[in-house]
Amino acid sequence: MRILIIGGTAFVGRHIAAAAVDRGHDVTLFHRGKTGSGLFPQARHLTGDRDEDLSALADGSWDATLDMCAFFPRQVRSLAAALDGRGGRYVFISSVSAYSPSVPPNYDESGPLAEIGEGEPTEVTNENYGWLKVACEQTATGLFGPETTIIRPTYVIGPYDRSYRFTWWVDRLARGGQVLAPGSPDDPAQVIDAADMGDWTISLLEKSITGTFHAVSPEPPFGFGQMLEAIAAEVAPPGTELVWVPSDFLLAHDVDGAALPLWAEGEADGANMSTANPAAAFAAGLAPRPLRQTVADIAAAEPDARTARPGIGLAPEREAEILAAWSAAGRKS
Repeated sequence: MRILIIGGTAFVGRHIAAAAVDRGHDVTLFHRGKTGSGLFPQARHLTGDRDEDLSALADGSWDATLDMCAFFPRQVRSLAAALDGRGGRYVFISSVSAYSPSVPPNYDESGPLAEIGEGEPTEVTNENYGWLKVACEQTATGLFGPETTIIRPTYVIGPYDRSYRFTWWVDRLARGGQVLAPGSPDDPAQVIDAADMGDWTISLLEKSITGTFHAVSPEPPFGFGQMLEAIAAEVAPPGTELVWVPSDFLLAHDVDGAALPLWAEGEADGANMSTANPAAAFAAGLAPRPLRQTVADIAAAEPDARTARPGIGLAPEREAEILAAWSAAGRKS
């Protein structure tokens, strides 16, 4: 197949591009040339900024277009105009953040979506990210037709994850000792391995499967404690101890979700967002690897594939301070 990937050189797109190349497809990557421009020499590279200049897409036609990085409906509209019917089937990478915070546990793809706000913002924020994804989905379906495929992933993890959120936990547990674990072990958690998502996304094209799917794993119920235990089982030295500290105590001590990544800060609103039902994706061929295997892949990755991100994670001295305060409060770990 002739596959056009908008993006494809950073993280999620990188793994999808790798799957397409490895499976023998004719791949074209459109990107800004700022990240991973030397990747995939087998592919054709077109350089441009989707917000300013799509002229590189003026020639050529493709069987499918995979869009990694549309955050605003205007980006979907401009891409559709630039391709002018030459892009084939359109696959949009959305997010489970597209759902309303009121979704019930184990919700499927028909769950209530976030309410679209007024106008079209110029910047993405935590407050508008979800409804902008909904607006992009609707714009895509309107412009590219009912064969549009929408993939809604949860937290995507694996080597080259520039967010460093899950990877921080791998690095932290590998250091051992007393590890501050936020909230409750039963707080919902879901992730998806980027390589598994990439391989499956390309398989959807190969099998002409369309629709809307959750790219999430494991199926609920699965807790934050189980996630940390899986990481610890792979990388933690003997004697490592998870010390669970309630969310209200952490918030009172000015600890947030950047300091302890993937923690929902104890918010009841949206507590079910990490309980998406993956049955439709599993039936369509998504086969996530065991979480411990992803942890092993991250731990074994080259340094440039697991670079720390400033502002993500709790500094060791700050962690020790919070644990001491928790112990002094007379609470039991």
